[in-house]
Amino acid sequence: MRILVVGAGATGGYFGGRLLEAKQDVTFLVRPRRAAELAASGLQIKSRFGDVTLPQPPTVLAENLHDEFDLILLSCKAYDLDDAMASFAPAVGPQTLILPVLNGMKHLDVLAQRFGPSHALGGVCIVSSILEPGGRIVHVNDLHMLSFGERDGSRSPRVEAIATAFSSASFVSRISASILAEMWEKWIFIATCAGINSLMRASVGDIVAAGADGLALELLAECAAIAASQGYPVRPVSMERNRAIFTMRDSPLAASMFRDIERHARVEADQVIGDLLRRGEEKKFLSPLMRVAYAHLKVYEARRARELAQG
Repeated sequence: MRILVVGAGATGGYFGGRLLEAKQDVTFLVRPRRAAELAASGLQIKSRFGDVTLPQPPTVLAENLHDEFDLILLSCKAYDLDDAMASFAPAVGPQTLILPVLNGMKHLDVLAQRFGPSHALGGVCIVSSILEPGGRIVHVNDLHMLSFGERDGSRSPRVEAIATAFSSASFVSRISASILAEMWEKWIFIATCAGINSLMRASVGDIVAAGADGLALELLAECAAIAASQGYPVRPVSMERNRAIFTMRDSPLAASMFRDIERHARVEADQVIGDLLRRGEEKKFLSPLMRVAYAHLKVYEARRARELAQG
């Protein structure tokens, strides 16, 4: 199976690197700067599951991409989806599968509109990794899981083929018969975490220490209510786990969106919070905390845009 990994950052670089380590046929679609880093230093991964350096991993620039691939692993930021689709479009043939692991759900509609409804699978990844300034990928938690599946829940030959290719890699992979429900559950968790961390400008532990964890639980309830209105109620076991996470004392947990704000970077406000809020409003749900969190993020975006324009 020929696999094109779009980007070689913290997520794509980790999973793609593990596949390359397992001798799978992997090529990374990267920008010139990252291509130069990989050519000079290799793809480096530091993880409790084993460090690896892969010298001169196969890479391709968008302007040189002409061949079709069997699978495209897509892990870009949701706000970069349009640019990413333009870059990997030449690699999409009649039988090409696209496995996106983006936050939210809107990307499935966008991919279907661009390439047709049959190409995109559902996908969820759970991993915490960072890309260091020198280009090394550091895996910072104990989870590295990738779930995927047909959106109708069927166990098709094409997802079986992906499972076979992934089985030799040293991360956890599985076919899901309910991948859309898993994507919704992750979205609810990400939206709650990003919303409360960004609004409070603090980690979960700091929010709990301040006695404000009740607000996190209110935001979680708002997000879960929207998911239920869309036909994807969050499982009780998942809700209990989320409640425990957002009330854990001394927890260092902080969403990547909060870390992006701290470094004055771009954020997925519209894709993670805004789109969820919109879906709730269509069902006449009132989500006051989510509205405040979204407004807070949009103010941050407006201020950031002004400061960038002023130099």
